[in-house]
Amino acid sequence: MRRPSVVEAISGAVVVLLVVAAFAPTLLAPGNPLAIDPLASFQPPSWAHPLGTDESGRDLYTRIVHGAAPSLLIGVLATLLGVGLGVVLGVAGGLGPRWLDVTSTRLVEVLFAFPGLLLALLFIAIAGPGPVTSTVAVGLATAPGYARLVRSQALSVRRSGYVEAAVVLGRGWWSRLGRHILPNVGTTLFVLATLGVGQSIVWASSLSYLGLGVSPPAAEWGAMLNSGRTYIASFWWMTFFPGLAIVLSAASTTLLGRSLQSRARAR
Repeated sequence: MRRPSVVEAISGAVVVLLVVAAFAPTLLAPGNPLAIDPLASFQPPSWAHPLGTDESGRDLYTRIVHGAAPSLLIGVLATLLGVGLGVVLGVAGGLGPRWLDVTSTRLVEVLFAFPGLLLALLFIAIAGPGPVTSTVAVGLATAPGYARLVRSQALSVRRSGYVEAAVVLGRGWWSRLGRHILPNVGTTLFVLATLGVGQSIVWASSLSYLGLGVSPPAAEWGAMLNSGRTYIASFWWMTFFPGLAIVLSAASTTLLGRSLQSRARAR
């Protein structure tokens, strides 16, 4: 078995820190992310405030650690929603009757006609801003890619010898789906979903940056970027460190997903 590389080890460590920050942020930053101190506003990074403070004197390190929860939660939930919709559309197209295949394929093609972030913005324009709608919007935007993958994998597995043998033995549609098709599609889908978490985090943060996701003063990386952009020329740390958190989380989950992908292909 191949030993993990240095990059894989670092990516795994960052992902572990993200999970800890999301579920137990007080272990890394016991302070209150909403506590203000006007006398300590715009403080540069120092021993007292390792990443500096914002315009209200709030500690940026504490806010970034506590901001991992909404950022990671939206990214993971959006990915799960996109995978779920992709499985439904892909299975319907790959295993359903001809008319259902045509209908689902045309729907996926229509969704693919819009750039992912534009589709998310269109949904938010209809449903309204907020963390729930931004999660659903990102999930809808990522669903077509998963649907196309599941459909192609389902068609490939459907023509395999063991599935044809299951048909001869009288196995029902649900039995063939659960015992033969989904397990073969699941590995590839899991790897791509791991890759998709990073993209979903970036998109969710982008929506919050535009004021369409989590609203200030909540600790969320995209909202923190939006708050700090006014002061970027004078107080660089207000945008640099939240942006660095987004980049590190997206890059780490993507590298981890690619590592899993290469390991799955090597088997």
